[in-house]
Amino acid sequence: MRALLSKAVGGPDTLELTELPDPTAGSGQVVVRVKACAINYPDVLIIEDKYQFRPERPFAPGGEIAGEIDSVGEGVSGWQAGDRVIAMLGHGGLSEKVIADPAKLYRLPEGRSFAEGASLILTYATTIHALLDRGRLKAGQSLLVLGAAGGVGLAAIELGKAYRARVVAAVSSEEKAAAAKAAGADETIIYGRAPFDKEASKALADQFKAAGGKQGFDVIYDPVGGDYAEPALRSIGWEGRYLVVGFPAGIPKLPLNLTLLKSCDVCGVFWGAFAARDPQANQAHVDTLFRLWSEGKIAPKVTDTFPLARGGDAIAKMAARGAIGKLVVELD
Repeated sequence: MRALLSKAVGGPDTLELTELPDPTAGSGQVVVRVKACAINYPDVLIIEDKYQFRPERPFAPGGEIAGEIDSVGEGVSGWQAGDRVIAMLGHGGLSEKVIADPAKLYRLPEGRSFAEGASLILTYATTIHALLDRGRLKAGQSLLVLGAAGGVGLAAIELGKAYRARVVAAVSSEEKAAAAKAAGADETIIYGRAPFDKEASKALADQFKAAGGKQGFDVIYDPVGGDYAEPALRSIGWEGRYLVVGFPAGIPKLPLNLTLLKSCDVCGVFWGAFAARDPQANQAHVDTLFRLWSEGKIAPKVTDTFPLARGGDAIAKMAARGAIGKLVVELD
């Protein structure tokens, strides 16, 4: 089989397309023939040794896939060869076949493409955990979404509207604003490219405050970080919840006096650890996501696909923050 491997620390250009022996399912395992692998920001970090987990090299990046079960190991029940599945891996997805844990498999509904299936769990499960568990979002409340045209950003817009919030989407271009509007955003803000000096930071804070109104935002969803964080925090309402999701623009430093003045919470969102610590609660969220998907209230937006040999290009596009919606590597 072919796999796109990280053999040394570095960027997407260091990945090597390599021939490997096919994996064999051991006891309690399944082998999945990968049809699609979604690219997420952790794939940018993991090959640079900047992610929370550092797999032993060589390894293939790619944490979420969709495909068909190729073989089933001893002791596995409920799954058989040919079943269409979504699988959460952590890494390894940019390979034609992977070993997977049956406990981390989900059935891909009929009529849904492998590319869509590979794009569902990580972004939407992260976001539903963020908005409901950490953000305590309620109907009628206001939600500001930064980086709103990316995978998690569009998921936040759709889930915010599904739970009847007013959603303001902040993005960096007219094209991204159109994507946010199409996903259901009530209003959009177009911001400039960081870094910001003091004057530009204040101007952005004023933009956010104007959109939040006199009461400010109840929940702010931030998968961007960097110089965007403090201006956004300045627009939060009394007892609001600021959700820390990711840092592609850099790790920000927030003035904690703002949290006192607004009596607000700054909440970390680490979905992987949540899913491991409370698998029943996570499964309930995933069940909700499949229901919302079937009802048409959410839908992964796959905007660009790449062959395996160009998987590095997909990661590079993600690193450059050029993605709208989801980027997917297709294997067949």
